[in-house]
Amino acid sequence: MGRYEVSDFFDEMFLPTGEPRPHYEQLHKRLVDMTADAFNERRGYADISFLYQGITFTVYGQKTEGIERIFPFDLIPRIIPAGEWDLLERGLTQRVTALNQFLFDIYHDQRILKDKIIPHELIFGAKHFRREMMGINVPKNVYAHITGTDLVRDDNGKYFVLEDNLRSPSGVSYMLENRQAMKRTFATLFQQYGVRAIEHYPQELLNTLRSVAPRENPDATVVLLTPGIYNSAYFEHTFLARQMGIEIVEGRDLVVHDNRVFTRTTKGLQPVDVIYRRIDDDFLDPLSFNSSSSLGCPGLLNAWRAGNVTLANAIGTGVADDKAVYAFVPAMIRYYLTEEPILENVPTYLAMHDKERDFICANLEKLVVKSVNESGGYGMLVGPHASSAERETFRELIMANPRNFIAQPIVRLSRHPTYLDGELYGCHIDLRPYILCGEKTTIVPGGRTRVALRSGSLVVNSSQGGGSKDTWVLNE
Repeated sequence: MGRYEVSDFFDEMFLPTGEPRPHYEQLHKRLVDMTADAFNERRGYADISFLYQGITFTVYGQKTEGIERIFPFDLIPRIIPAGEWDLLERGLTQRVTALNQFLFDIYHDQRILKDKIIPHELIFGAKHFRREMMGINVPKNVYAHITGTDLVRDDNGKYFVLEDNLRSPSGVSYMLENRQAMKRTFATLFQQYGVRAIEHYPQELLNTLRSVAPRENPDATVVLLTPGIYNSAYFEHTFLARQMGIEIVEGRDLVVHDNRVFTRTTKGLQPVDVIYRRIDDDFLDPLSFNSSSSLGCPGLLNAWRAGNVTLANAIGTGVADDKAVYAFVPAMIRYYLTEEPILENVPTYLAMHDKERDFICANLEKLVVKSVNESGGYGMLVGPHASSAERETFRELIMANPRNFIAQPIVRLSRHPTYLDGELYGCHIDLRPYILCGEKTTIVPGGRTRVALRSGSLVVNSSQGGGSKDTWVLNE
C-alpha cells in the first residue's frame, strides 16, 4: 500500500488524512501484511476459476484483444457499513415502488400526464412506450420485476442515482461469482468481517417470478428466454437458469396454442406460466413487433394479453428506462407516494427544452451527454475528455434530434484502491444493486461494484472494458 495516493476524490477506503476508514481497518491490515507474490497468487487462483467456469463478457471494438474475454475482477472488495446500506435499501425500495406506479398509470389513466407533472410529448415520444400495453392489467400491477439501479458517490461521499435499468438489467451473475471467488481467496477475513449473504438471490428471483404468475400458482412453471449463445450475456442466462433450476429456452423452443404458451420438451409440450425474458420488446413476437425477428415466439403477445402468461419484465417497461424520463423520477415519488426522495438524481438537463439545449451546447466541454436509449456506455460524450471534433459532432446530433439527448455535470465519482499492473491505484467506481419486486420487494445486501480499470477513467461499464469488485455489506 506504500505508494498509494489519496487524492481529492472521495476515497472509499481511506480518510483524507491517509488513515483507513474504521470499516476498512481489518482489510487494510491484511493487505499491508501480504506480500506482492502472495497477493498475485490469489489473483491467479481467481482468474483460473473464472476461466474454467467460462465466466466471460463481450467487449466490442477491441480488435487486438479479441471480442470475448475473461470477466475482469479486482480482489480488493468494496465495504459498506450497515447504516449506509439501510439508507440505500430504503431509497431503492421507494424508487422502484414509484416507478411501478408510474408504469401502471401511463398505461391506464395517465393521471401524471393530465396533471402536467410530466410532459405528454416526453412519454409519447419515448422509443419504448408501447401503445399495445394500454388498458392491460398485469399481475399485482408490477411491471419492473427486476431492476438494476446504478448509484454513484460524489466527492463528499453522498450517494446519487445515476440511472435506472428496467428492461433487462444484467450483471447479477458476476455479483454472485465475485462473492464465491472472494470466499475462496480470503476465507478467514470474510468470516471475521461478518458479511451479509447474497447467495440466496437465485431463490429470491424464482420466488419473485412465481409470485406474479397468472392465477397465483405457487408451483408455476418458469423459463428463461435467451437470444442464444451469441448474446454477450449468455453466460449469465445459463448461470441464472441453472441456479433457479428452470429451463433455458430460445424462441424456437416455444409455441403458442389457444393463447397458451408451451415449451417443447422430450416429453411433449409443457405449459409455461412465467417467462423471464432477456430479449427486448421488439424481438419478442414477430406477429406484433419486428416481423423479421427469429428470436421470439409468434403469438406471444396475444397469450400475454389474454392473461395466460407473465413476462418479466413487462412489455413497455423500457419507457421508464429512458434517460429523459429518469429526470422526472423524483417528481414521480412526490406525486405517487407523497414523500421526498431518499436518494437524489444527478442534476439532469433535457435537450428537448430550448433553454436547457442552449446551455448544453454552450457547455459541452464541461458535461456528460447521453443518448436517452443507449446503454453499456455507448452513445455517450464525456465532454472534458472529448476532442473538439467529437464535441462538434454531438452538437449537431443534439440539434438534429433534441429529444434523444440529456446532459449531466461531471460527477467526481468516488475512488477505491484497485490493483493494476502490479500497483494499487485509486480507480473510479459505481454500484449496481438489484431490486426484485413481486409480492414483496427484495434487495440482496450488496450488488455489483463496477470499476474503471484504467486510472483516471470514468467509464465503468463492462462492455467498455470496466471490471468489478465484490461488495461487502456488513451486519450491525
